Amino acid sequence: MAEVKEFTLPDLGEGLTEAEVVRWLVEVGEVVAVDQPVVEVETAKAMVEVPCPYGGVVTARYGAEGEELAVGAPLLTVAVGADASAPAAAEGSGSGGADGVAAEADGADAAEDSGAGETSGAVLVGYGTGAPPARRRRVRPMPVPAAAAGQVNGVASGYGRHAVTPEVPVRAEAAEPAPGPVPVISPLVRRLARQNGVELRTLTGSGPDGLILRADVERAIGAAGAPAATAEPSAAAASAPAADAGEVRIPLRGLRGVVADKMSRSRREIPEATCWVDVDATELLAARRAMNAAGGPGAPKISLLALLARICTAALARYPELNARVDTEAREIVRLERVHVGFAAQTDRGLVVPVVRDAHARSAESLSEELGRLTGAARDGSLTPGELTGSTFTLNNYGVFGVDGSTPIINHPEAAMLGVGRIVPKPWVYEGELAVRQVTQLSLTFDHRVCDGGVAGGFLRYVADCVEQPAVLLRGV
Repeated sequence: MAEVKEFTLPDLGEGLTEAEVVRWLVEVGEVVAVDQPVVEVETAKAMVEVPCPYGGVVTARYGAEGEELAVGAPLLTVAVGADASAPAAAEGSGSGGADGVAAEADGADAAEDSGAGETSGAVLVGYGTGAPPARRRRVRPMPVPAAAAGQVNGVASGYGRHAVTPEVPVRAEAAEPAPGPVPVISPLVRRLARQNGVELRTLTGSGPDGLILRADVERAIGAAGAPAATAEPSAAAASAPAADAGEVRIPLRGLRGVVADKMSRSRREIPEATCWVDVDATELLAARRAMNAAGGPGAPKISLLALLARICTAALARYPELNARVDTEAREIVRLERVHVGFAAQTDRGLVVPVVRDAHARSAESLSEELGRLTGAARDGSLTPGELTGSTFTLNNYGVFGVDGSTPIINHPEAAMLGVGRIVPKPWVYEGELAVRQVTQLSLTFDHRVCDGGVAGGFLRYVADCVEQPAVLLRGV
């Protein structure tokens, strides 16, 4: 007999609590293999193809394209086993009566009973290769009277989000919460329970074979004395605070929500300070032109951001206090040996911070190549979660927006961020005479817990010296 296993949306990266369904890669009734990508989702950080840890026939999909799902919410169900085609056939026929619903409930309830079949090697939180779970004996619920079974025949057919749920009286006996999947098909029922704080495992369903229906949840809400919240989007919108005329409300979710949470945490936890200096970048621009000319017409060009990143890695080697983080629970400063440079990149989806791994071990040419690759991936939304996490120091070139200066907010949990303003011609005293030079402003925001102003000032001054006289870097080569 086939088992219907529920696959929930896994944790796709640190701090992510939801994802938007972009494109389904499988249809209901289609056979899938273990670790086959089944859906493409967009998190607040990247586009990700999600592999399914089960092999079998897809019996249901939850969430339409463009809809947001929370981590842990049902994604799809898969019938696993020799008879896996039966649920799919019932789904396609559209005439699944009480027996079809009962079979799904049985399969969902028995998902933990079997250790047979393939196992997934995908790295998904809550899934993956492991020993089969211990077998347990499932207690079958009380049989449903024939009248009740006839009432749902041909109504709650198949699987999916829009299944119709009949009004069947709830049982008098309360069942003990049991481990394993909860016998609920409809995500609307799950949402209704979640909105009203109803624990589904404490309910005994009145549907076929213990299936929990919407009426069961509503009765539990009424027994608790709480008003029943409907799962319909229109009613949910009506319950939102009314906006004044001319007022626009934009939900803080997705990428904007993650940025807001991270910046708030940074300001809340980190006692930051900022120092800045104006520098003459004329010689740095000349050095870049010479490097690109020496490479020939077919050689890749070295970007200005790559040179600044190379200068920062050299400065961090001299002032390792700033390549660190603070462990607040242990009350320790953790200095890091490897330098992973993050850089702020503005995209159509918002601000993201791709990470150049082991930047301290890269040349200017290698840094330029990797920065270009990550920038392109950021713009088309193909960055992976691993390419957006783990930075130890961030470089922010806000000069591309035509501004001179800023006080950057530290990218938590790092200890420092260097901001670079626009490079513009300005009057400057050069070799004792007034001249027009290419001038920019550098701003360093640092965590005052990891160092004092002397270290931060020394770091910034060394970066400024390298910008004004790139030959200073040759002393460390």
